[in-house]
Amino acid sequence: MTTHSGPDSPGCQALLVLLRTADTVWNASRLFFERWKISPSQFNVLNLLHLHPAGLSQTELGRQLVMHRSNVTGLVDRLEERRLLARREVALDRRAYNVVLTREGSALVESILPEYYAAAERLWQVVPEKRLGTTAADLKAVAENALRIAGSTALKPGRKGKGRAANSRGRL
Repeated sequence: MTTHSGPDSPGCQALLVLLRTADTVWNASRLFFERWKISPSQFNVLNLLHLHPAGLSQTELGRQLVMHRSNVTGLVDRLEERRLLARREVALDRRAYNVVLTREGSALVESILPEYYAAAERLWQVVPEKRLGTTAADLKAVAENALRIAGSTALKPGRKGKGRAANSRGRL
């Protein structure tokens, strides 16, 4: 990568396109999930639990979703109110809970997934299939680099916080 910096640099332009794309996809996903009366974040929780039938702790949910624990608690509370998931006490630790899908939650996820997978395929149809693996690897590398940069920035004197510069939607 060149050392050219400024608003017209390739890196700055690529970052703007990435952020605009992320916003556009996020907003489209909000509209997509409206018919099931859930948010994209709620779907992410339900889908993750669908992939882990034994359940996950709220801490592990937050870690896998790259989300602060207070946001996870709010999502779990709302989904539990709708009886889509439940908290189960962990046998060896009375302070801990395992979050699991209910039958209703599992049925909802299973009704969404076919349409979700089809929409994901439609979203990416504008990119040649042979480039999708490279694109995914490039995006993953950028995400990991953003976390490294955020971590090093958070360690600089005069910075408040604990080094987590990305919010639940991954924006810097």
